[in-house]
Amino acid sequence: MFTGIIEQLGKIKKLTKEGSNLHIEIKSSLASELKIDQSVAHNGVCLTVIKVKSNSYVVTAIDETLQKTNLGQLAEGDFINLERAMKLGDRLDGHIVQGHVDQTGVCTSVTEADGSWVFTFTYKEEKGNVTIEKGSITINGVSLTVVNSKENEFSVAIIPYTYENTNFNTINVGTTVNLEFDVVGKYVNRITQGYR
Repeated sequence: MFTGIIEQLGKIKKLTKEGSNLHIEIKSSLASELKIDQSVAHNGVCLTVIKVKSNSYVVTAIDETLQKTNLGQLAEGDFINLERAMKLGDRLDGHIVQGHVDQTGVCTSVTEADGSWVFTFTYKEEKGNVTIEKGSITINGVSLTVVNSKENEFSVAIIPYTYENTNFNTINVGTTVNLEFDVVGKYVNRITQGYR
């Protein structure tokens, strides 16, 4: 389980295809604190550490993960949001994040708002996911509050700290992002809407 509070940005050092799998080597100062089999969220995707080096580590994304997230679009040199799994007893500063991306979304607007930014995203409705005003959403692993909820579209406001310390500063119109919708909202939606 994660909180959506990004610990740091990692830099993609190497991408290696093996069959339909993608091994991702990430340069990060967190590497020295990691162990094999640990879970780390990468742009909100929970992946298992398979190798640890002095200043980098390796995880593997399978084909299903690559098809359902933006990890298949990574290039060497890209920056990725990193968060280690929550420790029992830690503060929950963001919200409950599972590290299971529901679907991707696309940025349709970035507006500067007197020192902050408003990002708008659309997503496909066939998955049955919903947002609500002032509800939680996870974008590329970042826990955020929805400020404008519409059908298959929502906006979030980004403060300068988040803009500077996550990969939000690389998101432009047309950028694909990973979305994890609020787990409570997903259960309520399933109970009221049933299976589609």
